[in-house]
Amino acid sequence: MKIAFYTSTLGDRPINEIIDWAKQTGFDGIEIDANRHLSDPNSLSTVVERVRSAHLEVPAITLFGNLLHSDVTERQIIRKRARAIAQEMGDLGVPVLVLFPGRNETIDEEQNYRDIADFLEELASLRTGRSFRIALENWPGTQKNFIATTPTGWRKLFGEIKSPYVGIEFDPSHLLWQGIDPFHAATEFQDRIFLLHAKDTKLFPDRVQSVGYGGPWWEYRLPGRGELNWKDFLYIAKVKLHFDGYVSIEHEDREYAWPNGDLETRKKGLEYGLRVVRQALPA
Repeated sequence: MKIAFYTSTLGDRPINEIIDWAKQTGFDGIEIDANRHLSDPNSLSTVVERVRSAHLEVPAITLFGNLLHSDVTERQIIRKRARAIAQEMGDLGVPVLVLFPGRNETIDEEQNYRDIADFLEELASLRTGRSFRIALENWPGTQKNFIATTPTGWRKLFGEIKSPYVGIEFDPSHLLWQGIDPFHAATEFQDRIFLLHAKDTKLFPDRVQSVGYGGPWWEYRLPGRGELNWKDFLYIAKVKLHFDGYVSIEHEDREYAWPNGDLETRKKGLEYGLRVVRQALPA
């Protein structure tokens, strides 16, 4: 396994500065936030070349957006960009495109699943002559209603999709606050996990009495500062599930200045995460 980080945490910094810092800090690669660090799809080749010239890798490009947006124009915009990035990253040998399924509230759940399955099959067909895979992040969205973000949703989605090149960017932090066991979920969907996100969640059960499960009774944390035993989790991922890809740190820890606080504190958070993940990796 190798270690990267998602560049959204440093979204206010230029990509060249981030590349240099990642190299100096000891990361193996960077997961590039397309919205913050790619001005347009055509800049991807320049950025990837710069990363590789620093002897780092680009394990994934992540494009944030609702692929099922109820507004037709908005939906077409995000899908057009996804197609353009997929084509170029495939030519460059970047292995994973991370997307967010979203939800269209104007149609029922079955239609949502058919729609996203059709689009992802179309996107996967662009692999002809290329090699990349599509991974859906299991973030449920701000309204906690995105489809295909839980084991039930994954069963439904992968029952509709024939392509083996559509899978999951597996982020245990989202499962923890939903009461879903990340170990069991990873085991069931081991063949569909293309990227692991290293992000943790701290639970505060004592708050539930005051705010209920719909209130702020949990917080995202850097790995090692929440509920997950990362040494056990990464051991199972590698030894039992045979995952040997990238572990990418996503920093959304407010105690380390996320989202837009002091830059050096944000960097210290990523350095902390790197130490924890590196120490947790199985030999």
